Amino acid sequence: MRLILRTLGTWLLSIAVILAVIDGTKSLAANTLVMTPLGDLWQSLNAGSLEWVEAFLETRFFGPALTPMLTSLLTVPSFVVVGVPAIVLAFLGRSRYARQYVRTDEI
Repeated sequence: MRLILRTLGTWLLSIAVILAVIDGTKSLAANTLVMTPLGDLWQSLNAGSLEWVEAFLETRFFGPALTPMLTSLLTVPSFVVVGVPAIVLAFLGRSRYARQYVRTDEI
């Protein structure tokens, strides 16, 4: 289980770094700070699925509560949305015991 958590955390963290580098490149080109929101990224990757998720949440019982949460999540920078779960998963998959290092003259 720890291996799966660490692997998934590492993959998500690498995606978050790639997204941060893309935003950094856009910032250098525009000579101002550019952070791509998750909504813009999702819209550019697959607009149909974003519309489907919004329509799906509106038809649910908790739709009035979930729609504002989705709207606020879509305004957060994409590297943050991917990076925070990556760090949490990597932390959950860490080794539970503290490593003790021994000097060679103590052996």
